[in-house]
Amino acid sequence: MHTSSPPRFAADAAPAPTILIVDDTPQNLTVLGELLKPHYRVRAANSGKRALSAASTDPRPDLILLDVMMPEMDGYEVLRRLSDQVETRDIPVIFITAMAAAEDEEFGFELGAVDYITKPFNPSIVLARVHTQLELKQARDHLARENDWLEREVARRMRENLLIQDLSVRALACLAEARDNETGQHIVRTQLYVELLAKNLAEHERFRAALAGSKLSMIVKAAPLHDLGKVGIPDAILLKPGRLTAEEFEIMKTHTTIGADAITKAMAQALAGADDAMTELGSSAFEFLNVAHEISLGHQEKWDGSGYPAGAAGDAIPVSARLMALADVFDALMSRRVYKAPMTLDETTQIILDGRGKHFDPAVVDAFVACRDRFAEIAARYADPE
Repeated sequence: MHTSSPPRFAADAAPAPTILIVDDTPQNLTVLGELLKPHYRVRAANSGKRALSAASTDPRPDLILLDVMMPEMDGYEVLRRLSDQVETRDIPVIFITAMAAAEDEEFGFELGAVDYITKPFNPSIVLARVHTQLELKQARDHLARENDWLEREVARRMRENLLIQDLSVRALACLAEARDNETGQHIVRTQLYVELLAKNLAEHERFRAALAGSKLSMIVKAAPLHDLGKVGIPDAILLKPGRLTAEEFEIMKTHTTIGADAITKAMAQALAGADDAMTELGSSAFEFLNVAHEISLGHQEKWDGSGYPAGAAGDAIPVSARLMALADVFDALMSRRVYKAPMTLDETTQIILDGRGKHFDPAVVDAFVACRDRFAEIAARYADPE
């Protein structure tokens, strides 16, 4: 598994910080420039307008020394405008002022200034305060880079885990499909059909709660496991080139409970070997498996209660299973089997319409009708080879 390391930042390899001095008095610019140039890269601006331009020009300043009292645009207005711009809002500003009133300092801090330097300048105080604010900025920048790396790493690992989950589900589904080699891309098509139905019904009053948030994507991802239980059906029945007898059909019907039982056992074994922390971390995985259990067990149930294995009816059938039921039947009718030719789209549609309120939830049938053309596109795109 690929892992990456957090970034390293070598302070001694970085160029000297850039300081922008903003003052309309040439003498102040000269004094501060001579004081700071031995230690930093220094730029100067003699007005608020030029300060805003300089702050947005590379190399961007790491710190701004900003005079409060300037004509046309005072330091307070400059700071307001700096704070309004994404590219300059994080540059720390130290006000330069001859004012010593506490209310003036309080107003400046409210605007976002990080410190004050009073005139006349005390060189040691200027250097100390500049050094302190640059160190704080370097620490903030370092933390921001670390946080950015952590966010990207967490996102990468989440994508990796989701990919592993998808591959695991696909492998299990293909295992079941491999024993029933006439279904071809059945699991691909039915998963896409379920997704179409779920998205169409996501805002439906009766379906909104069951499809909210991550629930919709869980149903779509779990759909390929609907026939997992076919791995437990004998070849003589599963691969029979013709219609099943009543006795054989009873055995075939057990694929629903075989798949559901396998998922239940998997969850029980995982929980038995997990501590409390792992159980909490794995809650989403167990939620996903619960959805897979619903689909495996319930996708052959019918709206009127005439399905199997439990004879559940109406809303007692989980939403995930109701979606899968229609997707599964549509695909079976549209697909070629050794014992039947594929039906046309119109023939398949009529059978589904006839099953409205009987085999299928009426709202799911309505969603199918709304998406029928896209069903047909999927059936054509992922058709089984002749």
